Amino acid sequence: MAMIASSPGRKAYLIDTLALVRRLEAEGLTARQAEAITHLITEVLHDSLDSVAHTFVSKPDMQKSEMVAEAALIKLKAEVQSTMDLRFAALQREVEGLKIGVDKVKSEIRYEVDKVTAGQRLDLNLEKGRVKEEMNVQLQEMNNLSNKLDKEINNLKTQLEAAKFEIIRYCIGTLVSISALGLGILRLVM
Repeated sequence: MAMIASSPGRKAYLIDTLALVRRLEAEGLTARQAEAITHLITEVLHDSLDSVAHTFVSKPDMQKSEMVAEAALIKLKAEVQSTMDLRFAALQREVEGLKIGVDKVKSEIRYEVDKVTAGQRLDLNLEKGRVKEEMNVQLQEMNNLSNKLDKEINNLKTQLEAAKFEIIRYCIGTLVSISALGLGILRLVM
């Protein structure tokens, strides 16, 4: 009497149950006890083989999973690159627009300063005291505007640096995630 223990997609293992029953009887067990023990051992072995078979993945399934993961990784890289390119282009356009706006404001300020200065020069001989006071006010306003412009430019530079930092951090996070995924896959493969 021989039984075959096998698991799906795996090798079949022959168990010589008759020899096992006879050996147990030789050890002093009754025939019924020996058959019961042999039957239990065969069931445990069959369940263990099934459990082992369900724990492991077949090579074709593993290769299919690797191909799916590689395709997802390539798609993710393309999406990340596209997103980075779009954000960088948008930031460049925004910076260029801000530079144009700053240049326009500077030229307007220059124009206004020139206009005020020309008018003041004409009235200088008649109203020297009043002109000095008015010039001080105008210079103070110009300094305030210049300070405001400098602050705005510095704020824009800070925002640009922060955006660059966020992009770099996002890239690093993505690369770390990809590396972790790759290591996870490598671990599953091994």
